[in-house]
Amino acid sequence: MNYSVKSIFFLLALLFAPSLMVAQNNIIDEIVWVVGDEAILKSEVEEYRKEILMQNQRIEGDPYCFIPEQLAIRKLFLDQAKLDSITVQESQVSRSLEYMMNEYIASAGSAEKLEEYWGKSLATIREDMRNQLREQQLVEGVQQKHFGNIQLTPSEIRKYYNGLSQDSLPFIPTTLEVQIVTVEPEIPLEEIDRVKAQLRDYTEQITSGKSTLSTLALLHSEDPGTALRGGELGFMSRSTLTPEFANVAFALNDPQKVSNVVETEYGFHIIQLVERRNDMANFRHILLKPKAPKVSLDTALIRLDSIRIGIMDKKITFDEAATYLSADKDTRNNKGIMVNNSSRGSNTGTPRFALNELNQDIAKIAGEMSKGEVSKPFIMINAKGREVAAIIKITDRNEGHSANINNDYQVIKQMAENAKQQKLVDEWLHEKIKKTYVRIDQGWLGCEYKYEGWLK
Repeated sequence: MNYSVKSIFFLLALLFAPSLMVAQNNIIDEIVWVVGDEAILKSEVEEYRKEILMQNQRIEGDPYCFIPEQLAIRKLFLDQAKLDSITVQESQVSRSLEYMMNEYIASAGSAEKLEEYWGKSLATIREDMRNQLREQQLVEGVQQKHFGNIQLTPSEIRKYYNGLSQDSLPFIPTTLEVQIVTVEPEIPLEEIDRVKAQLRDYTEQITSGKSTLSTLALLHSEDPGTALRGGELGFMSRSTLTPEFANVAFALNDPQKVSNVVETEYGFHIIQLVERRNDMANFRHILLKPKAPKVSLDTALIRLDSIRIGIMDKKITFDEAATYLSADKDTRNNKGIMVNNSSRGSNTGTPRFALNELNQDIAKIAGEMSKGEVSKPFIMINAKGREVAAIIKITDRNEGHSANINNDYQVIKQMAENAKQQKLVDEWLHEKIKKTYVRIDQGWLGCEYKYEGWLK
């Protein structure tokens, strides 16, 4: 790093002030590390620890050893970002910020509880998070520039695999490929009218001042993702909402007003504007779902049973039933083949599912089935939260096993590339640490660090 005269005097001062205190927000703070001409404050370490706890992440070892080293590494990357003239896209920072704020508020339970957890206002939390996300993009820019183009030959991948011990190979869980046919039970008009009347009654309570939408959402909304937040969706763009919902929601201008009843594939809603920011807005809503009576569910099961008999008697194929008879619009144009859109595993975007990535009602049935088997009809809750009747077919099943290069080449390839990338990062950090001034406060010594060279 290049040092200015000002930064040199700053560093000299630190040498003679091992426990320098600085005033910040009326709280005395402590400089615990210095990396180049950047200080790491005790408050930064504490906030990082809180963030880890909020995200339910685990730290191996002493957090007061692990966290300062991680912050020091980030400062090395940020220094390199200046040297490389890496820039960030503020629009991407803003999108990520709104997503993270929504997640944090949901995790805390409310905006007020989030403020209590962090001990600062929502505006300050937002600004701090914006800075963190901006820094994260800079770090990722450096990583992409210096370590992002890892390409290994098949022989290098095989050499890496041959060098692995059996214990270090990941376990590949049982995966399934599933086709589905569904029939939606008929919902009587009387039930739909009941739901609409209930929502209109809620609107009357809100406009008359007897209650608020947030209170009624907490008590009655059938959207589990927002009910505990008083119906708040968090900031979203028009494109992330269903068209029917977005058209009505983005036409709202007065936060005191409540929309007319809106029907979507999830059910019926009333909507209230909370706040608008450019092309994004935050809304509250109450969702109610009409319930199918038992007679309608039984009729749907009987209908599916006759379809299954036709498949078993080879009068119709499962592909044909899924294409022409299924109510599932997400799969019927794909011959009923389900696609994994879960963000939990490594199968996203493929027809392959681990059991814990499947709809839980489907997983209960599919877990006991063999390849080629067609299930009996059953009732499930679909992705829209509605009861439907379904039959499934297992088109492929791979039992759980330790990864091997013949059946799991892509997994081994990714492991090899990750290992190569980590090796390059470690070598780069080793050289960067050697060339960088580092001072650690006496009270923060005595740690075992991942990288050597911090202690000069």
